[in-house]
Amino acid sequence: MISSPVFPAIKAFEAELIAIRRDIHAHPEIAFEEVRTAALVARTLRGWGIETHEGLAGTGVVGSLKGERGGQRAIALRSELDALRIEEKSEIAHRSTIPGKMHACGHDGHIAMLLGAARYLAEHRDFGGTVHFVFQPAEEGLGGARVMLEQGLFERFPVDAVYGMHNQPGRRAGEFGIRQGPMLAASDTWVVTFRGTGGHGGSGTHTATDPTIALANFILGVQAIVARNVPAVEPAVLSVGHINAGAFSSPNVIPAEVVVTGTARCFSAAVRDILEQRLGVLAEGVAAIQGCSAEYLYKRRYPPLINSVDETALAATVASDLVGAEKMDTHIPLNTGADDFAFMLEQRPGAFIRIGNGTAAEGKGNLLHTPLYDFNDDILALGSTYWVHLVHKELTSQA
Repeated sequence: MISSPVFPAIKAFEAELIAIRRDIHAHPEIAFEEVRTAALVARTLRGWGIETHEGLAGTGVVGSLKGERGGQRAIALRSELDALRIEEKSEIAHRSTIPGKMHACGHDGHIAMLLGAARYLAEHRDFGGTVHFVFQPAEEGLGGARVMLEQGLFERFPVDAVYGMHNQPGRRAGEFGIRQGPMLAASDTWVVTFRGTGGHGGSGTHTATDPTIALANFILGVQAIVARNVPAVEPAVLSVGHINAGAFSSPNVIPAEVVVTGTARCFSAAVRDILEQRLGVLAEGVAAIQGCSAEYLYKRRYPPLINSVDETALAATVASDLVGAEKMDTHIPLNTGADDFAFMLEQRPGAFIRIGNGTAAEGKGNLLHTPLYDFNDDILALGSTYWVHLVHKELTSQA
């Protein structure tokens, strides 16, 4: 049972939100190429009389709405625009029409939920201050949030707090989850190139410097970094993702160069420093033992996502009031996934909440980033209602 007079009002135009969501799902666009999606969002916002700005980070859209109760406080609500490079395998009527691309993370649903809130608030401006609806490009790996910030998002649209929401398969529809402090991990990538002379793998091994031996010792040593350099109470992940020893020529050829790449995940700046430093030391050490050289690159991508204290409490209260305390989990486990909303939380206080997308028992068990995933349309009105109540809680009471 959802406790809200807003919910039935949004349910009244739910069919329109579903149509928008499914249209976006059928026409996925990847990072920084969300031209059609951004145009749809901007056109829709303007149709509801919302001041709309385009072009930030290329395809970003920001809708700004002032309440009728005065007040100077402002907040931002963020959704993502982009899809993934995945071939959809479902047979749903609104399946992707673009080969090799699909909305496998639910950003189509996030867009529709935020548009639903924007429509309701445009029709019922009984709040104070200003709400900015931020539709951000390129969350999937290219850091569109960072680019929006670098291009002046919070200078052009000053806010006191910022909020995000993401669907979660495996959590029952109608439930929410959040945690204070670190919630999602920093996401970094690293590349090591080992170089030797290469040589004949049968008769000339004693004259060759073999980078594959350095590689083997490196891979074995990577996990020792987490086990012996990172404090046991600090979660961290180091994984090897790809190895390339050049084009295959013959099984008796020792390659002169091998490249290994991987990912690093953690939840604190101190651990991030440890992972970066120890990977480099390890690479150089195992290379030197074999008479090889090592070239090392560590790229810091997304910072850890850290929810601030007051805003987390407020978000949890809003969701709890909406669906009941028993359906609002305030201590969900740390997750080593990442989201570039973390960049926004580095600059402003705020909170990132999970909304249940449904379980396998509910017929919605397909995980994010998989070819059979689809957003659950049954939670669209609930997500929009959450956003509206959050605006009322943040702005009306503090106008």
